[in-house]
Amino acid sequence: MKGLPGSMRTLIAEFSKMPGIGPKSAQRLAFFILTKPAEEAKKLSDAIVKLKNSVKFCGTCNNLSDQELCEICGNDARDKATLCVVERPSDVISIEKMGQFNGVYHVLLGALSPLDGVGPEDLKIDGLVKRIRKEKIKEVIIATNSNTEGEATALYLVKLLKSSPVKLYRIAYGMPVGGNLEYADQATLYKAFEGKKEV
Repeated sequence: MKGLPGSMRTLIAEFSKMPGIGPKSAQRLAFFILTKPAEEAKKLSDAIVKLKNSVKFCGTCNNLSDQELCEICGNDARDKATLCVVERPSDVISIEKMGQFNGVYHVLLGALSPLDGVGPEDLKIDGLVKRIRKEKIKEVIIATNSNTEGEATALYLVKLLKSSPVKLYRIAYGMPVGGNLEYADQATLYKAFEGKKEV
């Protein structure tokens, strides 16, 4: 990146840290911002700062929210007796796009991965157990990814919750093995939910 001003190199380096953005894409983004009026660049920087300052995790389910409760937990029309357990907030978005699930969520904020040092205490599993005890939940759908970490997490949750007075389900394999909910199309997700099975 010789020949570029230091501020441009800094911006390219920052963009390169983002997932899916390589050096060439980072350079294109930096040049794009450079060609826009100053007020456009300010809108972008203000949006980033506002995001960091206002978005937090929902106090009930750990989904993203700018309030104490997210839209889903605060919606009385949702079926609060049916709880879907997912790994990340992006999984909630994917399932919501399907338009078929009317229950509520519990976001673990990760998956078990002993090789990476991620154990049950690093996830929001205690909160899940407390919700099942406290709220009138009748059905828990485990919708973790079908990769090694997601399967390990699902197995752990089944063992942990088997004695709870709830029906346990695991989403069916409409999802490809090794796939992530975030990248699944709505038809695949619909089939996965339609074929859920009791565990």
